Amino acid sequence: MPGHDASRIRPATPRVAPNERPSEEAKEVLRSAVSRDGTPLNIFQVLSHHPKMMKRFNQFGGFILNKGLLPAREREIVILRVGWNAQALYEFGQHTDIGLRCGLTTEEIAGLAGADHAWSNDDRLLIALADDLCADDCVTDATYAGLVERWNEAELMELVVTAGFYRMVSGFLNTFGIQLDEGVPGWPTTG
Repeated sequence: MPGHDASRIRPATPRVAPNERPSEEAKEVLRSAVSRDGTPLNIFQVLSHHPKMMKRFNQFGGFILNKGLLPAREREIVILRVGWNAQALYEFGQHTDIGLRCGLTTEEIAGLAGADHAWSNDDRLLIALADDLCADDCVTDATYAGLVERWNEAELMELVVTAGFYRMVSGFLNTFGIQLDEGVPGWPTTG
């Protein structure tokens, strides 16, 4: 199981500041992408520098989160594990909250960040899928053989695309030093 690598440095401050003068097109998306206190999420405030891309990013991410075939809990296992593998604090924090709402426990979330946890075989396979894709951009034969016992072809495609989308998101967040939104948790305690 991959662990936290302190040598993987992430920007401590934003490399691109949130857009203080978003276009009308960007404001439309920002109204729907808000934090607990009703302010636009930091990721979208930064993305608003490129309104056309932000709009499509939001549509695709919204599909994965709200209109896909995968059960929410299983989707969040994959997303959280990808965020952990990428050491994307923002991603992991946002999806900690979402994961808790989708039925994950705090112990399971800590387990996705390297703490010991007794996973079911199905959950272990989802974690392996995320680990395989983050390590080598391909799910291994062994992992795939286990996954096909539970998931149909469309669901398998969605699992891989979900991992890929959130790997891209994690790279965006890490590269631009996007800061946690107010009240969003950081890494879980795993020791």
